[in-house]
Amino acid sequence: METSNEALAKAASDGDRAAFSQLLCSNYDRLFSLAFRLTGSRAEAEDLTQDVCLALPDKLKGFEGTARFTTWLYRVVVNAAHDRRRRQATYARAASNWGEVEVARFAENADQKEATDWLNTAMSRLNPDLRDTLALIIDDELTHAEAGEVLGISEGTVSWRLSKARKTLRALHETEQQI
Repeated sequence: METSNEALAKAASDGDRAAFSQLLCSNYDRLFSLAFRLTGSRAEAEDLTQDVCLALPDKLKGFEGTARFTTWLYRVVVNAAHDRRRRQATYARAASNWGEVEVARFAENADQKEATDWLNTAMSRLNPDLRDTLALIIDDELTHAEAGEVLGISEGTVSWRLSKARKTLRALHETEQQI
C-alpha cells in the first residue's frame, strides 16, 4: 500500500527518517526536473536540487497540508531558485572587478549555458516570472490553478504569462530562423 506524500511529509516532519527517505525517493525526479527548467543548466539544477534536499527536513516543519505536497514542494524549489539567482547576481556584481581570472570564469559559464538545448536557452531569455510559470507547466502537467497556487498568483495570471511566454518564444525562434 502506497502512503500519500502528505502523510509522508507529516511523518517526516515528526522525525521519521524512513518517511523522509521515501518522500525524497518518490519526488526527487520531479524536483530535479523543475530545477533544471528553472536554471537551464544541469550543474545548476543539481546544485539547486541538493540545496533543496538539504533544507527540506527543516522546511517540512512548515508544511501545513493545506495544499498538495507537490504544490508546496514546487514553491520551495521556485523560492530556492529565486534565492540562488539573487546570490549569483550579487556575486557577479562583486566579482565583476576582480580581474581577468573572474572574467574568464564568467566566460566559461556563459559557454556552458550556450551548450544547452534551444528551449532552455530561449527560456533563459524570458523574464523570471514567465520562465517560472512556463517551467511549472511544461512537463509536470500542473493545472493553471495549481501553478498559480505554487507561484502565489491567480489562475488567470498564469494563463496570461503562458500566452506571453509562448509569443516571446515564437518570436525568438522566428528571429533565429532568419539569421
